[in-house]
Amino acid sequence: MIVEQFYDKGLAHGSYAIINNHKMVVIDPARDPKPYFEFANKHAAAIVGIIETHPHADFVSSHLEVSQKTGAAIYVSKLVGAEYPHTSFDEGDEINLGNVKLKSINTPGHSPDSICILLINEFGKELALFTGDTLFVGDVGRPDLRENVGNLVAKKEELAKAMYHTTREKLMNLPEDVLVYPAHGPGSLCGKNMSPELHSTIGKELRENYALQLMNEFEFVKLLTHDQPFVPKYFGYDVELNKKGASSFEEAISAVPRLNNNATLEKRILIIDARPEHLFKTGHLKGSINLQDGGKFETWLGSIISPGESFYLIANDVNALDAVIRKTAKIGYEQQIFGALLTPALLTETTPTFDIHSFNNNPENYTIVDIRNENEVKDGEIFEDAIAIPLPELRERMHEIPTDRPIVVHCAGGYRSAIGASIIAQNPNAIAMDMSTVITEFSIKQ
Repeated sequence: MIVEQFYDKGLAHGSYAIINNHKMVVIDPARDPKPYFEFANKHAAAIVGIIETHPHADFVSSHLEVSQKTGAAIYVSKLVGAEYPHTSFDEGDEINLGNVKLKSINTPGHSPDSICILLINEFGKELALFTGDTLFVGDVGRPDLRENVGNLVAKKEELAKAMYHTTREKLMNLPEDVLVYPAHGPGSLCGKNMSPELHSTIGKELRENYALQLMNEFEFVKLLTHDQPFVPKYFGYDVELNKKGASSFEEAISAVPRLNNNATLEKRILIIDARPEHLFKTGHLKGSINLQDGGKFETWLGSIISPGESFYLIANDVNALDAVIRKTAKIGYEQQIFGALLTPALLTETTPTFDIHSFNNNPENYTIVDIRNENEVKDGEIFEDAIAIPLPELRERMHEIPTDRPIVVHCAGGYRSAIGASIIAQNPNAIAMDMSTVITEFSIKQ
């Protein structure tokens, strides 16, 4: 038997393949199905099943495409209300994979329709648990993503209560040597306290996971609903898309319009410039947002741009453009790309340079905007007089920023501030600068 984890660092997403007796089942596949097809071919295995632990909010799954291309059945809880052909897979249901079994456990908490999958060998020994977004290494799934979307909706307090009972009555009673394979790792917004490790055991989680420690239901609900990270704009959209099933990955990418780099762009359409900030700052198109291709491109794209909002996508070369188109498709936004193009020859705009000496000498002459997340600001302000607006809310709250003085934008490391400064610069009355990682000693709140 083979158990293989496929890990996407950009979305901190873990998916799995289980092979036994030349048959393979895939759990929570990513948008691009190619790695699963290649893995099956490598091991001369036939893909016979795809399991969805729940309709995911943070990425688009390829479950429908894999099924259409292999004939494999899709297994999902009946509570999902899936709109694609599927087989219900709920409490006690089993899939035989040669002489081993995959058994479903209904585990509401992150969502009302979540399941975990227990791997049992030919001797009846429970070996591993594929936990989806129910149990992570060091954390459990956040309960506040299904208040308005999905076949079943529930308030976060209701789901937090369900998570309390799921963990205490089902997961924590499993043998301590059962391996834990979650759908996400550190950096995912589906939890708030994930360990850097990508797998664990029930025993280790019983000892180290804050959510599995001794507490009553009231204490658990209060703890789980407090200080969860922000919810990107695309999360609800992806839940609904995964409930229906997405189109073919490569076909969707091929359908993205490719434009000549000197094409005339429509002024009403937003421009996302994915080039490195030093290139953007020395020359870009008016109104562009500098969302650099990096480790979290997909998350920030789906946090700044709303579902259904069209945009152009600019990159510096063919490979870079293909990469960001593929990342865009991972969250289901490829249909919103109005056109993809390489760097235009005529770049009329530049970003003002932040003068640290002028700022040090006359800080009162500047407006400071802190675009870190709320929990980061709670942990400590860096500049006492800064206007705090989290980056995902910046486009909607631009009116709160006065434009009578130059505006300097800061975050924790520089990536977000480059985005923020370019967003604020869309206001023709604003002079916006990226402070990047420069923080002056006198401005730090002691």
